[in-house]
Amino acid sequence: MENVLRPLIVIGGSVLLTLVIGWATDRLLRKADERHRETPLWDLLRRGRIPYQLVLCAAMLRGSYDETQLLERHRAGIGQTLTLVLIGAAAWLVIRIAAAIVETTYTRYARVHRDPARVRRVRTQVTLIMRVVAAVVGVVAVAAMLLTFPAMRAAGASLLASAGILGIVAGVAAQSTLSNMFAGLQIAFGDMVRIGDTVVVDGEWGTVEEITLTFLTVRTWDERRITMPVSYFTSKPFENWSRGTPQMTGIVFWHVDHTAPVELMRERLRDILRECPAWDGRDYGLAVTDTTPNTMQVRALVTAKDADDIWTVRVTVREQMIRWLTDHHPYALPRVNTADAVVLPRGGSSSNGTAPRRAHETPRTGRG
Repeated sequence: MENVLRPLIVIGGSVLLTLVIGWATDRLLRKADERHRETPLWDLLRRGRIPYQLVLCAAMLRGSYDETQLLERHRAGIGQTLTLVLIGAAAWLVIRIAAAIVETTYTRYARVHRDPARVRRVRTQVTLIMRVVAAVVGVVAVAAMLLTFPAMRAAGASLLASAGILGIVAGVAAQSTLSNMFAGLQIAFGDMVRIGDTVVVDGEWGTVEEITLTFLTVRTWDERRITMPVSYFTSKPFENWSRGTPQMTGIVFWHVDHTAPVELMRERLRDILRECPAWDGRDYGLAVTDTTPNTMQVRALVTAKDADDIWTVRVTVREQMIRWLTDHHPYALPRVNTADAVVLPRGGSSSNGTAPRRAHETPRTGRG
């Protein structure tokens, strides 16, 4: 009977104690979250309750398993497994706690600072910092797991002796990956591009949606995702419309007839912009920028607070101006000027002073 009750008490007690401590901790974090609504720290810490309970359970079982006297032949293997679970759960818990602290710091910063550019920069840095922390904790956890095996400890000296050669080989083999990682750090702390920035890369316009240590994702206006290595942004030129201030100036072109009422078009542009909510009211203008034998080119300058609004202003101005010209000044629209064709006399050349006939004229026959 003792052989049955002892493992049941030890294992069941460890699990039950883990559940009780986990429940009590969760209740305390929930009450702290209700009292301090201004910070999301306590609610974020609750996300780590699963690794927290795993750490408690694995630690209690690892310390008390010998008392169960269960599966004596496999005691070493079971103890090794519990140690590995404890290390893995501890690493998981550390990552969750670090994420909660970093996310809380970012939230407080975003509440205090109203500059969207600075907030996006900090968001980019926070995201990459969390990825670095997760990678470092993961590597340390794996190393700690490997060191629990006696064979790995015995091979430590030989591994350290060959670390130089292995490092050179790994550096050459992973040259592209390492360059992308350093480029990701350069982007994060060099403020070149941030999450939420509007960029133009390879002729595609979109918004930066995700930045990692190795790649960057741009969401285009038509909901496509372009994934590019971060080294692209450190080695090639690209347009960042959110750099500095997001305010933008847009251009709208029309090709109209030479008789188009430019001054009335200027007044109509003013009226269109006053009725357009996307126009920020900073500036506007209209001028003739070029001419051809058949048309003249008219350019309008408009302003808006960001890239999305400048697109709205441009299409609105273009559409309403064309509609206004069509309804009130149709003569101002481009026309193809045509003339009667000139036919040379039968003699071949008009150099003798004889006037040429037009194509629609009928030659005289001498009668009448």
